[in-house]
This record gives sequence, C-alpha cells and structure tokens, in this order.
Amino acid sequence: METSLRYGKDSKALRIHAKEKFLIDSNTRLQVHGELDTRVGNPSCCSAMIRHFYPDLSASLGVGLQYTKHEKLRYFVRAKKGFPVTSNGLLSFNIKGRCDVDKEFKQKNSKGAAEFSWSIFNFQREQDIRFKLGYEVIDKVPYFQIRENNWTLNADMNGRWNVRYDL
Repeated sequence: METSLRYGKDSKALRIHAKEKFLIDSNTRLQVHGELDTRVGNPSCCSAMIRHFYPDLSASLGVGLQYTKHEKLRYFVRAKKGFPVTSNGLLSFNIKGRCDVDKEFKQKNSKGAAEFSWSIFNFQREQDIRFKLGYEVIDKVPYFQIRENNWTLNADMNGRWNVRYDL
C-alpha cells in the first residue's frame, strides 16, 4: 500500500492518503484510493478505478467512480499519453485529460493538460529529481511540480499549491 501525508493551501488540514493497486492482468490494475482529513477525523474522499496501460503507445486509460464529502458520487474517465523527447525517456511530453460527471450525468467537469516531464536519476547520491512544467488547458493555468525522492511540491499560477510526503 502506498501512503502519503498531504497538505495544501485549499484544504488547510493535513490529509492522510492511501492507495492500493491490485493486479488484474499484466496491463490492467484496479486502483483504490482513500483520504482521511485529520482536521475533522473523517474520510474526505475515496475512489476506485480500473486502469489499463498500453505500453506500446506509452498511454493509459482509466474509468472509475469517486465519492467526496462535498460532491458526493461522481463517475470519471481519464487518459494519459506520453511522447518521449529523448531516447532514454527521461524527458517526455505528456498529454492528459479527465472528465467526470455526477450520478445523474448532468453536471460535467473536464480537465486537460500538456506538460513536459524531466527525470534526473542520482542527481546527487541516492537523490532522484523530477520536474514537470505544464499548462492546464480548460482553466488556462500554467503549473509546475518538483519531486525529490519522497517529497513533492505542486503549484500553479493561480496561487494554488500543495505538498506531499510519501511514507
């Protein structure tokens, strides 16, 4: 099980996040996520998704459902496609999108982004770093991510940010 501690400007509470991936076949996984809001002591969201990977295309497609304390039950589909820029695959251009709808299929939310991702292994001894620079197409907002081993900082030009520590 993958667990992490998360904190962000919008929640102002430490959240404990857990994710488990169950192998269905060599390219398909069932991913289950859950998150506990430590301020109120209740789960803030949980989700389940079937995710299929297409290794020959450097792509993935997922469908699932999510329950949050604010929006209740929502269904979603998401996809991601990577294009290696360098022959070693450490620099890539990625496009990704997500669309979710409420349980009555009336309220729809969409997101789409294009980003560059650059991974540097052994930047220093036993230290890996990844930089992402992207643009959220629907909201028209540039964003970036810096990841160093277990620490991740995400921020965008609207002032939203969050930090994550993988346990």
